Amino acid sequence: MDRSHAMDHVVLVIFENRSLDNLLGHLYGPEDGKTFDGVLGKDLSNPVPEWAEHQPPDGSGQVAVFVGTDMDAPNPDSGEEYYHTSTQLFGILDEHNRFAGADTIAAPWNAPAEGATPTMDGFVADYISFFTWEKGRQPTYDEYAKIMQCYTPEQVPVLNGLAREFGVFDHWFCEVPSQTFMNRSFWTAATCTPLPTGGTANSPIQHWIKDNTAETLFNRLESLGKTWKVYVLDGQIPLTGVIHWPALRDRFATNFVPFEEFEKDAAAGTLPDFALIEPNLLLGHGDYHPAAGSALAPGVDLQVDPPSSILSGEAFLDRLFTAYRSMRSETGANVWNTTLFIGWDEPGGTYDHVPPGPVPAPDASAPAGQFDFRFDRSGYRVPAIVVSPWVEPGSVYNEEHRHTSMLATLRERWGLGEPFTQRDAAAKPFDYVFSRETPTDPDGWDVPNAQPAPPYHVEWESSDKSLSTLGKAAIPGVIAQAKAKAVPLPAEVEDPNFHLTTELFYDIQALVGAHSWPQMGPQGADMVARIEDLKKALHDAAQPEG
Repeated sequence: MDRSHAMDHVVLVIFENRSLDNLLGHLYGPEDGKTFDGVLGKDLSNPVPEWAEHQPPDGSGQVAVFVGTDMDAPNPDSGEEYYHTSTQLFGILDEHNRFAGADTIAAPWNAPAEGATPTMDGFVADYISFFTWEKGRQPTYDEYAKIMQCYTPEQVPVLNGLAREFGVFDHWFCEVPSQTFMNRSFWTAATCTPLPTGGTANSPIQHWIKDNTAETLFNRLESLGKTWKVYVLDGQIPLTGVIHWPALRDRFATNFVPFEEFEKDAAAGTLPDFALIEPNLLLGHGDYHPAAGSALAPGVDLQVDPPSSILSGEAFLDRLFTAYRSMRSETGANVWNTTLFIGWDEPGGTYDHVPPGPVPAPDASAPAGQFDFRFDRSGYRVPAIVVSPWVEPGSVYNEEHRHTSMLATLRERWGLGEPFTQRDAAAKPFDYVFSRETPTDPDGWDVPNAQPAPPYHVEWESSDKSLSTLGKAAIPGVIAQAKAKAVPLPAEVEDPNFHLTTELFYDIQALVGAHSWPQMGPQGADMVARIEDLKKALHDAAQPEG
């Protein structure tokens, strides 16, 4: 077998809400002789606005990049919507939007002037503003400084180890300067159309479920006789299905399966041509996502989203890589003809120093979308790593890429036809990375194992606060679609003002999952029993001893 077969099969995992500097900024320094654009050897900082109540103790008026120690920071999560990203990239925070949240933000949405170059100096200001809106008070210096922290390879050994053992892209940008749904949609459709003019926010979720009708990679693959599956961790409602509901709903029952099936298919050599991996995104996190927030239990200031720890994402990536490197089937998919690609949706407000540039709109004739955005500039950098025995160890790729480079590469390698939109038409393919004449030996790959990750738990007395931001955003649309399909739901949701607790979320997920995604293992017939056991365990754990 030669390198022309390196992408006969592709496995893509998309993690959540971290920038390149945040996770890989210390990967290589000047002494390593690499052309890697990280944080080492640079004087990087962000100014603290004059209106901040707690100024830097050294009087500098700046927060410099530093090595963090909290593996769930930023906590609470940073702002990731379009208007927050505009502040982060351009340092613009309209006075009337200072301390504003989703319910009070107003035009012109902190937007830059047309053609402006990002200054990358608004991360601290935006985080102070967002923290104040969420907490009802301004953060201390130590609390807001965490938005500038970046981690070392020793702290994030699996991701950094893979970057060193294989190839890393240091100019891979997300597609939209905003949230999860848009950027995940671009990975697989080169656009996002929950509204006729384009969606720039996760909400309102109902529009994604009803109106995001764009053709997807999955539809194109199927029309050309190629196979695909979405493998989902921990029995959650698949977010890919929610985002592309109109285009994929006829395949919910056949092509969405638990991650355990990936491990079986990888071992047996029966992976499809294209496999998309979804970490746990909704209840807890196996996805590197920052903490969803904190809540005040009786007398205790507690974290309620401990699996947001980077270590939980590391543990899942370790598990995924272990399955990949063990693929030795003599027929079908194996490690020599399968590429594992590790990507992110968007940086989620975590600091990065490299400004993104302009990009072509998916449809240049479309009017402005939500927040008057024309989709003519991208978001900023995210980690991106390509894993294959045909990749030269220690490679750094400086060319500019975005999520649609995956579509451009697959169209070229697999003969998938015309571009999906103008965005992937302009994207640079990355198949030049398979540069070795002979493959490396999987038995010799040197990648550290993950460090122990914190267990997921819910503090029962504050369980309504433990849902991730995505969990809270997804449920209203899921409920609306379930009602339209006559799926039986808990009686509480009939009240338009119902309170979404974690317990109720579990019940809704069980019922909708069993109806729409019957192959999802515990989300099918077993889910209700599993949920009841979990609820009982959580309730028992909250009872006083004795």
